[in-house]
Amino acid sequence: MIVQPKIRGFICTTAHPVGCARHVQEQIDVVTKKGLVQGGPKKVLVIGASTGYGLASRITAAFGSGAATLGVFFEKPSDGKRTATAGWYNTVAFEKAAHAKGLYAKSVNGDAFSDEIRRQVLDMIKKDLGQVDMVIYSLASPRRTHPKTGETFKSTLKPIVGNYTNKSFDFDKNEVISVTLEQATDDDVKQTVAVMGGEDWQMWIDLMRAEGLLAEGCITVAYSYIGPEVTQPIYRQGTIGAAKDHLEATGVALDKKMMELKGRAFVSVNKALVTQASSAIPFISLYIVLLMKVMKERNIHEGCIEQIVRLFHERLYNRDRKAIPTDEQGRVRVDDWEMCKEVQSEVKQMWTAVTTLNANQFGGVDSYNKEFLKLFGFGFPGVDYDADVEIDLKLD
Repeated sequence: MIVQPKIRGFICTTAHPVGCARHVQEQIDVVTKKGLVQGGPKKVLVIGASTGYGLASRITAAFGSGAATLGVFFEKPSDGKRTATAGWYNTVAFEKAAHAKGLYAKSVNGDAFSDEIRRQVLDMIKKDLGQVDMVIYSLASPRRTHPKTGETFKSTLKPIVGNYTNKSFDFDKNEVISVTLEQATDDDVKQTVAVMGGEDWQMWIDLMRAEGLLAEGCITVAYSYIGPEVTQPIYRQGTIGAAKDHLEATGVALDKKMMELKGRAFVSVNKALVTQASSAIPFISLYIVLLMKVMKERNIHEGCIEQIVRLFHERLYNRDRKAIPTDEQGRVRVDDWEMCKEVQSEVKQMWTAVTTLNANQFGGVDSYNKEFLKLFGFGFPGVDYDADVEIDLKLD
């Protein structure tokens, strides 16, 4: 099949298998160029392992630390008529590269919120690995069915205090627009916390502790975001922020439990990036457009893989393992370059001035679009996008 990008809203409904493989290899190259993670993990479970920060974590663990990795995700393989999802092709490429290096790499495709998948994963750890010394929690889902009650929760993106109106960017029309989000109800907050908060992370860790699957010194990390002043009303002060607060509070509670194993639990606050999730959030997309321009001009722009490489090398597994740097809330911060005063001041000035007329010159719209298409395997030099490719690829 000849595969071209088909964009619908903030989603690309096709993915290119060769392009996705190229994307994975580029990330592997970043990791190997940086060198070995001193004292890094050797047996790693990544929950949410097929795209974004989860995939970058799996690649860094495997190719930066020689780790055996078990990945969990929910992706769709090809049915022969439609392409697989990008996450599926990413994982096929990752496993092929890992196996070529003699590394253990297996994956479980299914609902990571479910007891069935949790049981399957834990049984694989018992059989193949015995224990793990790192657990990455990087799930991103709009809904969650609770494994005990059967209730399905749906997350929302709304402000908690009043309606909120601000600029955003419409990529279909290539325009700066005004968007208003209505105030959340108490139920909106409750449901968003149930989906995106820390309960599921805690379920995974508590069950693994109970079954003796966490090695002494094990580190578990979940990912969060804070962001700038301009996005606060709909992010950290909105429904998602309530969920992130819950996630971070869960991290503090888990840290106390992990210390019993001489391990740690952290929430890592990462920078804003072009991801499938962020593309769906009003206001955030325009902010990223401007942020990319500023950080690239300052030569400090990072993608997922650069962020996670820095997290491993300079934070979690730095030379003094006992002194992992955190902020006052105990969070690991790799959003420091994004949030520095000079960058934020420049972005804020641009936010005030940006309009449809100057957006392409004033911001990084073209860069954003290129990064978005790369998520699905498009736009890589050397890939023949007019060539017929096999779309029905299998995991080993």
